[in-house]
This record gives sequence, C-alpha cells and structure tokens, in this order.
Amino acid sequence: TSASNITSTHPSVFVLMGIPGLQHLHNWISIPFCSAYTLALLGNCTLLFIIQTDAALHEPMYLFLAMLAVIDLVLSSTTLPKMLAIFWFRDREINFYACLVQMFFLHSFSIIESAVLLAMAFDRYVAICKPLHYTTVLTGSLITRIGMAAVTRAVTLMTPLPFLLRRFHYCRGPLIAHCYCEHMAVVRLACGDTRFNNIYGIAVAMFIVVLDLLFVILSYIFILRAVLRLSSQEARYKAFGTCVSHIGAILAFYTPVVISSVMHRVARQAAPHVHILFANFYLLFPPMINPIIYGVKTKQIRKRALGLFSRKDV
Repeated sequence: TSASNITSTHPSVFVLMGIPGLQHLHNWISIPFCSAYTLALLGNCTLLFIIQTDAALHEPMYLFLAMLAVIDLVLSSTTLPKMLAIFWFRDREINFYACLVQMFFLHSFSIIESAVLLAMAFDRYVAICKPLHYTTVLTGSLITRIGMAAVTRAVTLMTPLPFLLRRFHYCRGPLIAHCYCEHMAVVRLACGDTRFNNIYGIAVAMFIVVLDLLFVILSYIFILRAVLRLSSQEARYKAFGTCVSHIGAILAFYTPVVISSVMHRVARQAAPHVHILFANFYLLFPPMINPIIYGVKTKQIRKRALGLFSRKDV
C-alpha cells in the first residue's frame, strides 16, 4: 500500500485560477491577450515565410531571427490557448502531467530565447568588429552548433524540474494562483521540503540572466568601440543601425524579466494580480513586438512584407 500511496500523492488535475482578484474582468482582459497572440502568430509566421522564401535572407542574422520567431511561436502557443480557454469558457482544469509539460516548454524556451539573443549579439559583434572574417566565422555549421547548444543547455537545466515536482506530496489543494503552470506557483502547493526547488529556480534564473546579459553587454561595448572608431558619421550611423532592432529585442525580453524579479523581492505587498499581469506581459510582449521591430527596422524584410500584403490579384 505504501507504494500506491507514493504514486497517488499528486492530484490528477490542477485548477488554474486565471488572474486572482480579477476573475470578474476575465472577458475584458482576454481582448488584449487575444489581440497580442493573433499579432504574434501573424508576425512570426510572416517573418518565417519571408526568410524561408527569399534566398538573399539565408544569412546568419536572418537564420537567428528565424530561430527567434520559432521560439516566440512556441512560447506564446504553450500558454495563450489555455489562458483564453480559462477566460472565455471557464475551462480551468489542467491535467497534472500536461501542467508539467507546459512548465517544461515555457521555461526551456525562455532559456533558449536568451541564448539566441546572445548569439545575435555575437553575430553583430563579428559583423562590425571583424567584418572580413564574418563569412568564415559564422558558417552554417557554427550556427547549427549554436542552436544545438542553446537547446541542450535549456533541456539540461529544465529536465530535473518535472521529476522534482512529481515526488512532492500536494496537500495544499489543486488550485494554482496563476493562469499557466509556472514553476514557483506549482511549488507553493507542495508540502514537505521545497527549499531545493526554490534555490534551483532562483539559481537557474540568475545564472541565465546574469551570464547571458553580461556577454550581450560585453559584445556591445566592443561594438560601440568599433563604431566610434569609424571615420565618417554616415558609416557610424549605418553600422549601429544594424544593431537597433537587436537592442530592441533584448530590451523587450529582459526588461519585463528584470522588473518582474525586482517586484517579487521589493513589492511583496502588491496584489497577486499585479505580479501575474507582469508575468503575462513578459510572455506576450516579446513574441508580439519582435516581428514588428525587425519588420520596421530591417529594409529587406520590410520590403518583402509590404510586397506580400500589398500584392494585388492580377
């Protein structure tokens, strides 16, 4: 009997509350959420289509951009459909294992996105600081290896989580005070010693954000030095112009992460929905804004996108 007890300590389903304290506004909240998701799907699919069909865009910078678009599609599609089901149909139940899968994808792909943004900073560094070596350094095989390394790092760091969460006894009920299965929201329902999960979660987040951001900042210090050494104003403007969209993508990804983590430490008294709305903003904003940033700032993509949408049937 003890064996069967061990296996049955977790609930078969969790219940996602949505946005605690704002349940009465779920229908209204769903409007911006649905709009953002639609924009993310449309923008990222368009971006992938343009990059795939235009041979001139099969360059390192655009291949990284295609990776970013795939990650954004996975990130938003992992959470948004279920969130909209909660808001519209009050479909709040989620299977225990489906919850663990959602959490794994969510956190893994956030880590992969961070790595791809770092790879894009490296791409800009080579393009501006070592332009003559650009094609020899950033080969197809290196880009593939970078992609594989990004996935391997994320999977290695996140694989322990579902297994750790499976061992816990959940005695605090099945109600998750969130609109998706976020690691710490699930850990709060577990009984017993959850210190390792708490420490592991914070350590991974710090390791990823600090390490990746540090290298991104370092790349930009070298880029800035190289740009300022250029003789003409026009050359400086052009060189730095290629980085603007990447800086935008970095700000879109890291700013909500940093604000959210600071708020968790500082504004502990803030209503739970404030934290959850911020967590959602962090999930929704980059996938929606990245295609817009790159579409507006990158001439080749802008031209193709305009051609795509303004094509008249002859």
